[in-house]
Amino acid sequence: MTVVQRIVIENCSIATVDADDTEYASGHVVIAGNRIESLGAGRAPEGLQDVVRRIDATGHLVTPGLVNTHHHYYQWITRGLATDHNLFNWLVALYPTWARIDEEMVYAAAQGSLAMMARGGVTTAMDHHYVFPAGSGDLSGAIIRAARETGVRFTLARGSMDRSEKDGGLPPDFAVETLEGALSATEATVKEHHDSSFDAMTQVAVAPCSPFSVSTELLREGAELARRLGVRLHTHGSETVEEEQFCKELFGMGPTDYFESTGWLGEDVWMAHCVHMNDSDIAAFARTKTGVAHCPSSNARLAAGIARVPDMLAAGVPVGLGVDGTASNESGELHTELRNALLINRLGAHREAALNARQALRLGTYGGAQVLGRAAETGSLEAGKLADLVLWKLDTLAHASIADPVTALVFGAAAPVTASFVNGRQIVENGRLSHVDEDAVARSTREQAQRLARIAAQG
Repeated sequence: MTVVQRIVIENCSIATVDADDTEYASGHVVIAGNRIESLGAGRAPEGLQDVVRRIDATGHLVTPGLVNTHHHYYQWITRGLATDHNLFNWLVALYPTWARIDEEMVYAAAQGSLAMMARGGVTTAMDHHYVFPAGSGDLSGAIIRAARETGVRFTLARGSMDRSEKDGGLPPDFAVETLEGALSATEATVKEHHDSSFDAMTQVAVAPCSPFSVSTELLREGAELARRLGVRLHTHGSETVEEEQFCKELFGMGPTDYFESTGWLGEDVWMAHCVHMNDSDIAAFARTKTGVAHCPSSNARLAAGIARVPDMLAAGVPVGLGVDGTASNESGELHTELRNALLINRLGAHREAALNARQALRLGTYGGAQVLGRAAETGSLEAGKLADLVLWKLDTLAHASIADPVTALVFGAAAPVTASFVNGRQIVENGRLSHVDEDAVARSTREQAQRLARIAAQG
């Protein structure tokens, strides 16, 4: 008989983020193997068998692990550039550099991106990678390898572009794929790497980049491919006013109507940003259960605007949080997005009623799991769910005088992570990665950033 080893966490505040927002001022969590076996108020039950570790979590808040729903890892090695540009000019400035990436660079950038997120409480991550220059190597494999080594649960959104400069797009001609090549490579990636099981560590989504970098045929056939293979769909949508104008000029309709015409609304779809959405757009997303990855810091960095998150939530649109690429959010951390989502949305029409601390935490946990199609497995602390959880230290100078732990986590400074578990395996201890040498990753990312800069300068 297989022995299931248990880890017991006690004396902690707990925010479960379940359907009832159940919380415990002082409670326990029991992990058995890769699942949450039980949780509740007070001490753990007596007589538990095969307990290999007991954690006294006094002074900590335990929450579900954070879920990142939008990112571009390769941008880790182009941080700090084009810092005073709007989205369009930022893309124009950076695409010539991005078009020079290769497998070694992408692996190092993925390591850096994943390390920063994992240190800050992310247990489920994703990467929307859409730049595949000819001859650049196995970029998807490199990203997946980095995620496996870090220990996070991971979704690769296998992106693509087939509209280059010669077709009126922004990417250089050699940095895009053909329609047939993109579809074929995406299908091969799904078949090689996607795991549909309950406790899957790696999943793959079909993810053409955006309306202004892919053809209508790639969008339409990409949606058909994803549904034939039984995987999710991801893209950028309604990020800027310019995108809306582009869609109206080229297709005679706004982005949401265009997406619907190509099969890109549905409960298996999530889109990044969705900043410029009118009432009918939000209603269409709600009707079809299309998800949104809200990226407040990136939207502010690129002056894109404030997404109508309160209105989306009120309508029933699934919404999660995203870091976005670190060329437009240099910190690369998702736990800071809890605070930024709350603060930035309070600058909008709903003011102080826009979001509260618990809504922000839900966006970063259960909402993200919904958007990635994994809410049955993770995103909340419930018996039977996967053991993906974080212990936030809230008894130091930064937070100790804030009575409510969820308020401390969201409104306060970025809280230290004492421990982070994914699939029942600890990946962070006292703010440091357990299975990756952070200093080596820092050196590697700096070297690859410098190498990319030299290659790009040579043209």
